[in-house]
Amino acid sequence: MDTDFVITSLNNTYCQQIIDIILTIQQTEFNLPVTLKHQPDLLDIETNYHQTGGNFWGAKINGQLVGTIGLIVTDGKIGTIRKMFVRKEYRGKEFGIAQALLNKLIDHCKQNQIANVYLGTVEALKAAHRFYERNGFTRLDKSKLPASFPLMLTDTIFYQLHLNN
Repeated sequence: MDTDFVITSLNNTYCQQIIDIILTIQQTEFNLPVTLKHQPDLLDIETNYHQTGGNFWGAKINGQLVGTIGLIVTDGKIGTIRKMFVRKEYRGKEFGIAQALLNKLIDHCKQNQIANVYLGTVEALKAAHRFYERNGFTRLDKSKLPASFPLMLTDTIFYQLHLNN
């Protein structure tokens, strides 16, 4: 299996590929009760990610999208990670895709003086919790989130990373 990947910024021409990877993982793999209706941001990547000062990146192998990560910026300097997903067959340290996606997002934050990054996730994604914690994220009570944090219906666990820019 070819494991060489490239990370590129994604725009609205990738919406359907992004939707396909994310909904498959959410619904089929983790049985989360979410649909596209709950995630309208996926229908307009440019408005919901790029125009906030964030971005949306994808990892591709031989042109196939195998991973995603998005950054929404609110209140000018608060980053929120969204839609970090990697296809099951490309997960793990041996591939390094999730780490590379997160590194790309953190580099963008540092270059744009975004000092605090937040994210929400669900109880079922235990490997994701360990991944974020290994990368310096600390668990945060929902009440400690910034008022501008864009809550997702299913999120019950929250994390923060403070970057020294």
